[in-house]
Amino acid sequence: MSDHVYKIIEIVGSSTKSSDDAIQLAIAKAGKSVRNLDWFEVMETRGHIIDGKVAHYQVKLKIGFRLD
Repeated sequence: MSDHVYKIIEIVGSSTKSSDDAIQLAIAKAGKSVRNLDWFEVMETRGHIIDGKVAHYQVKLKIGFRLD
């Protein structure tokens, strides 16, 4: 296995469906502008409540990507 150096960024994904969907959308969007995505870590989960129901999920992620 080769040695690697990683850069870490923080992003927030959002979804009206679920926290998992917020994660998937955030990673897909990051992958359009950042190469070599390698791992992620969920840092924080939060959301909005409207009329006693969850209306919106937000998930803060750390994403690691390999530097060239």
